[in-house]
Amino acid sequence: MLLDPTSLDPTSRYKLLIGAIVPRPIALVSTISRSGVPNLAPFSFFAGVGSNPMTLLFCPANKPDGTEKDSLRNAKPVGEGGVGEFVVNIVPASIATQMASCAEPLPEHESEFALSGLTPCSSVRVRPPRVEQSPVAFECVTKQVVRTNGGAPSAGNIVIGEVVSVYVRDDAVNERLHIDPATLDAIGRMGGMAYCYTRDRFEMPMGREALRGNASK
Repeated sequence: MLLDPTSLDPTSRYKLLIGAIVPRPIALVSTISRSGVPNLAPFSFFAGVGSNPMTLLFCPANKPDGTEKDSLRNAKPVGEGGVGEFVVNIVPASIATQMASCAEPLPEHESEFALSGLTPCSSVRVRPPRVEQSPVAFECVTKQVVRTNGGAPSAGNIVIGEVVSVYVRDDAVNERLHIDPATLDAIGRMGGMAYCYTRDRFEMPMGREALRGNASK
Protein backbone atom coordinates (compact mmCIF):
# COMPACT_ATOMS: atom_id res chain seq x y z
CA MET A 1 0.00 0.00 0.00
CA LEU A 2 1.29 3.43 -0.96
CA LEU A 3 -0.36 6.50 0.52
CA ASP A 4 -0.22 10.10 -0.61
CA PRO A 5 -0.46 12.30 2.50
CA THR A 6 -2.03 15.10 0.49
CA SER A 7 -5.00 12.84 -0.28
CA LEU A 8 -5.61 12.09 3.40
CA ASP A 9 -7.37 14.22 5.98
CA PRO A 10 -5.35 15.36 9.04
CA THR A 11 -6.98 12.74 11.29
CA SER A 12 -5.87 9.91 8.98
CA ARG A 13 -2.34 11.32 8.81
CA TYR A 14 -2.26 11.52 12.60
CA LYS A 15 -3.30 7.87 12.93
CA LEU A 16 -0.41 6.80 10.72
CA LEU A 17 2.08 8.89 12.67
CA ILE A 18 1.09 7.70 16.14
CA GLY A 19 0.61 4.10 15.04
CA ALA A 20 3.99 3.73 13.34
CA ILE A 21 6.28 6.00 15.38
CA VAL A 22 6.38 3.93 18.56
CA PRO A 23 7.14 3.86 21.37
CA ARG A 24 7.27 7.59 22.00
CA PRO A 25 8.64 9.11 25.21
CA ILE A 26 6.24 11.35 27.08
CA ALA A 27 7.02 14.89 28.14
CA LEU A 28 4.80 16.14 30.92
CA VAL A 29 5.34 19.83 30.24
CA SER A 30 4.77 22.44 32.93
CA THR A 31 4.39 26.06 31.94
CA ILE A 32 3.00 29.18 33.56
CA SER A 33 0.77 31.85 32.09
CA ARG A 34 1.65 35.53 32.10
CA SER A 35 -0.96 35.93 34.83
CA GLY A 36 0.76 33.27 36.96
CA VAL A 37 -1.46 30.21 36.45
CA PRO A 38 0.55 26.93 36.24
CA ASN A 39 -0.31 24.59 33.38
CA LEU A 40 0.58 20.91 32.95
CA ALA A 41 0.09 18.87 29.76
CA PRO A 42 1.47 15.63 28.26
CA PHE A 43 3.12 15.49 24.82
CA SER A 44 4.43 12.37 23.10
CA PHE A 45 5.80 14.27 20.11
CA PHE A 46 8.92 15.00 22.15
CA ALA A 47 12.65 14.41 21.74
CA GLY A 48 16.14 15.46 22.67
CA VAL A 49 17.90 17.66 20.11
CA GLY A 50 21.55 17.88 21.16
CA SER A 51 24.02 18.24 24.01
CA ASN A 52 25.95 21.37 22.99
CA PRO A 53 24.03 23.31 24.10
CA MET A 54 21.74 20.89 25.92
CA THR A 55 18.53 21.21 23.92
CA LEU A 56 15.20 19.42 23.57
CA LEU A 57 11.87 19.91 21.87
CA PHE A 58 8.19 19.17 22.24
CA CYS A 59 5.43 19.63 19.68
CA PRO A 60 2.05 21.05 20.73
CA ALA A 61 -0.51 20.96 17.93
CA ASN A 62 -2.97 23.78 17.37
CA LYS A 63 -6.51 23.36 18.59
CA PRO A 64 -9.14 22.23 16.03
CA ASP A 65 -10.00 25.90 15.47
CA GLY A 66 -6.36 26.78 14.78
CA THR A 67 -5.72 28.65 18.03
CA GLU A 68 -2.79 27.91 20.33
CA LYS A 69 -2.96 25.46 23.21
CA ASP A 70 -2.06 26.78 26.66
CA SER A 71 1.38 25.14 26.67
CA LEU A 72 2.38 26.85 23.43
CA ARG A 73 0.89 30.18 24.41
CA ASN A 74 2.85 30.10 27.69
CA ALA A 75 6.13 28.66 26.41
CA LYS A 76 6.59 30.77 23.30
CA PRO A 77 9.22 33.52 23.53
CA VAL A 78 8.50 36.74 25.38
CA GLY A 79 8.73 38.64 22.10
CA GLU A 80 5.82 36.58 20.82
CA GLY A 81 3.70 37.18 23.91
CA GLY A 82 4.63 34.16 26.02
CA VAL A 83 6.68 33.60 29.16
CA GLY A 84 9.45 31.84 27.22
CA GLU A 85 10.10 29.03 29.71
CA PHE A 86 8.94 25.47 30.37
CA VAL A 87 9.85 22.31 32.26
CA VAL A 88 9.87 18.80 30.79
CA ASN A 89 9.03 16.26 33.50
CA ILE A 90 9.74 12.60 32.71
CA VAL A 91 6.77 10.30 33.40
CA PRO A 92 7.31 7.15 35.52
CA ALA A 93 4.66 4.43 35.66
CA SER A 94 3.72 5.53 39.17
CA ILE A 95 2.08 8.73 37.88
CA ALA A 96 0.64 7.40 34.62
CA THR A 97 -3.01 8.10 35.47
CA GLN A 98 -2.25 11.57 36.80
CA MET A 99 -0.29 12.33 33.61
CA ALA A 100 -3.21 11.22 31.45
CA SER A 101 -5.63 13.34 33.45
CA CYS A 102 -3.63 16.43 32.49
CA ALA A 103 -4.96 16.11 28.93
CA GLU A 104 -8.34 17.31 30.22
CA PRO A 105 -9.32 20.63 28.58
CA LEU A 106 -9.60 23.18 31.38
CA PRO A 107 -10.44 26.87 31.44
CA GLU A 108 -7.37 29.08 31.29
CA HIS A 109 -7.68 30.09 34.95
CA GLU A 110 -7.65 26.47 36.22
CA SER A 111 -4.51 24.36 36.72
CA GLU A 112 -3.97 20.71 35.86
CA PHE A 113 -1.83 20.41 38.98
CA ALA A 114 -5.01 20.75 41.05
CA LEU A 115 -6.98 18.36 38.83
CA SER A 116 -4.32 15.62 38.75
CA GLY A 117 -3.14 15.83 42.34
CA LEU A 118 0.46 16.17 41.17
CA THR A 119 2.61 18.43 43.32
CA PRO A 120 4.20 21.61 41.96
CA CYS A 121 7.75 22.16 43.18
CA SER A 122 9.73 25.37 42.67
CA SER A 123 12.21 25.25 39.81
CA VAL A 124 15.72 26.64 40.14
CA ARG A 125 16.20 28.70 36.96
CA VAL A 126 12.73 29.13 35.44
CA ARG A 127 9.32 30.26 36.65
CA PRO A 128 7.18 27.21 35.78
CA PRO A 129 7.24 24.61 38.58
CA ARG A 130 8.50 21.09 38.08
CA VAL A 131 6.47 18.03 39.10
CA GLU A 132 7.69 16.75 42.45
CA GLN A 133 6.76 13.12 41.61
CA SER A 134 8.90 13.09 38.45
CA PRO A 135 12.41 11.61 38.93
CA VAL A 136 13.91 13.80 36.19
CA ALA A 137 12.98 17.33 35.15
CA PHE A 138 14.58 19.59 32.55
CA GLU A 139 14.16 23.32 33.09
CA CYS A 140 14.18 25.05 29.71
CA VAL A 141 14.31 28.50 28.17
CA THR A 142 12.55 28.67 24.82
CA LYS A 143 14.91 29.43 21.94
CA GLN A 144 12.54 29.13 19.00
CA VAL A 145 9.08 28.04 17.92
CA VAL A 146 8.75 26.57 14.44
CA ARG A 147 5.19 26.66 13.13
CA THR A 148 4.64 24.09 10.40
CA ASN A 149 1.37 25.57 9.13
CA GLY A 150 0.69 28.89 10.82
CA GLY A 151 -2.73 29.05 12.45
CA ALA A 152 -4.18 26.06 10.60
CA PRO A 153 -6.39 23.64 12.57
CA SER A 154 -4.39 20.82 14.21
CA ALA A 155 -1.13 22.08 12.65
CA GLY A 156 2.08 21.18 14.46
CA ASN A 157 4.46 23.49 16.27
CA ILE A 158 8.00 22.70 17.38
CA VAL A 159 9.04 24.33 20.65
CA ILE A 160 12.83 24.21 20.99
CA GLY A 161 14.21 24.83 24.45
CA GLU A 162 17.70 25.11 25.89
CA VAL A 163 18.06 23.20 29.15
CA VAL A 164 19.33 25.55 31.86
CA SER A 165 18.96 23.25 34.88
CA VAL A 166 18.36 19.53 35.40
CA TYR A 167 16.78 17.93 38.45
CA VAL A 168 17.53 14.22 38.93
CA ARG A 169 16.34 12.36 42.01
CA ASP A 170 19.36 10.98 43.88
CA ASP A 171 18.36 7.33 43.61
CA ALA A 172 17.88 7.59 39.82
CA VAL A 173 21.46 8.45 38.85
CA ASN A 174 25.00 7.32 39.71
CA GLU A 175 28.22 9.31 40.07
CA ARG A 176 28.92 8.90 36.32
CA LEU A 177 25.54 10.49 35.50
CA HIS A 178 24.09 7.22 34.21
CA ILE A 179 20.33 7.21 34.73
CA ASP A 180 19.03 3.94 36.20
CA PRO A 181 16.24 2.85 33.83
CA ALA A 182 14.64 0.62 36.45
CA THR A 183 14.34 3.49 38.92
CA LEU A 184 13.20 5.88 36.20
CA ASP A 185 10.53 3.34 35.15
CA ALA A 186 9.42 5.58 32.30
CA ILE A 187 6.38 4.78 30.22
CA GLY A 188 5.90 5.37 26.50
CA ARG A 189 3.04 6.12 24.17
CA MET A 190 1.80 3.79 21.46
CA GLY A 191 -1.06 4.29 19.00
CA GLY A 192 -4.58 5.15 20.09
CA MET A 193 -5.01 4.97 23.86
CA ALA A 194 -2.21 2.41 24.28
CA TYR A 195 0.91 2.88 26.41
CA CYS A 196 3.94 0.71 27.14
CA TYR A 197 6.46 0.11 29.90
CA THR A 198 10.23 0.31 29.45
CA ARG A 199 10.93 -2.72 31.62
CA ASP A 200 11.83 -5.20 28.85
CA ARG A 201 15.31 -4.12 27.74
CA PHE A 202 18.35 -5.55 25.99
CA GLU A 203 21.86 -4.33 25.22
CA MET A 204 23.56 -4.37 21.84
CA PRO A 205 26.85 -2.98 20.52
CA MET A 206 26.96 -0.37 17.77
CA GLY A 207 28.34 -0.56 14.25
CA ARG A 208 29.73 -3.77 12.72
CA GLU A 209 29.83 -5.42 16.12
CA ALA A 210 26.02 -5.47 16.15
CA LEU A 211 26.02 -7.79 13.10
CA ARG A 212 27.97 -10.41 15.05
CA GLY A 213 24.89 -11.22 17.10
CA ASN A 214 26.15 -9.99 20.44
CA ALA A 215 22.88 -8.58 21.67
CA SER A 216 22.07 -9.58 25.23
CA LYS A 217 18.80 -9.56 27.13
